Amino acid sequence: MKARLQQDMKEALKSHDKIRLQTIRMVLAAIKNAEIEKMHPLADEEMAAVIQREIKMRKEALEQFARGGREDLVRQTEAEIKVLEDYLPQQLSDSELRKVIRQTISEVGAQSSKEIGKVMAALMPKIRGRADGKKASEMVRELLGAGIS
Repeated sequence: MKARLQQDMKEALKSHDKIRLQTIRMVLAAIKNAEIEKMHPLADEEMAAVIQREIKMRKEALEQFARGGREDLVRQTEAEIKVLEDYLPQQLSDSELRKVIRQTISEVGAQSSKEIGKVMAALMPKIRGRADGKKASEMVRELLGAGIS
């Protein structure tokens, strides 16, 4: 994945795609910082986690920019998110995610919303990199709250 990022950075530089270039440089810096922190080269799944963290930060910033009426920053941030999403594995659809959640709820044997933590602990390794944890948590809460398993 890192080699692909570096190759895409060269292509963005040649094609003068400033947003793509800036975003790829930023994610490579974030990956390098994570490698320094962990003191070993990151595997692809760890790089995907770094990219997801960057997307999450941008989505939070996007809300702030929209509230502040900064349309220029909203457009730029949306473009950065699209660039970053290109490097993630195919995301689960809502129906696929719901199916995995129902399966995990039955595996864990959860009956009430008090067991959300147990379900999430079993669920996250299955969906890591393929679905947003916040969205998954909301679905788990909804399914357990409704008593559907």
